[in-house]
Amino acid sequence: KVPTMKMLLLLLALLSAALLASAAPPTCYSRVLSLSKEITESFKELQTSKTVDACVETLPRLYLDIHNYCVLAKLRDFVAYPGCDRVVEVNELKEKARSLYTILISYCRRDLVFLTDDCNALEIPISPPVEHS
Repeated sequence: KVPTMKMLLLLLALLSAALLASAAPPTCYSRVLSLSKEITESFKELQTSKTVDACVETLPRLYLDIHNYCVLAKLRDFVAYPGCDRVVEVNELKEKARSLYTILISYCRRDLVFLTDDCNALEIPISPPVEHS
């Protein structure tokens, strides 16, 4: 009877640890990383959408790498871009970009490490390697 009780307690402890681990709040880094990916994907979708205004083609490119110091200037330029104010999707994207910028310079300022300051790298995204079969 005692080994069964120990096994149950061990199982409960493991389940509790797993629940706590999955319920942990996001770190600054994980939040910035997920938001930058979300913004980049939204921008790609916006550019490929057939129903959006032609002004979208004039928007500055929005490929984001939070490890590149130039991402701050890229976000500032995008948010300040005067065109497409009448397009709801662009305004929503600008709001997300503004939020990411604020998180980067305020909340995560001490937590992030910029690995490069290559602004050209943010103009031409690196393509994923092509797999040969």
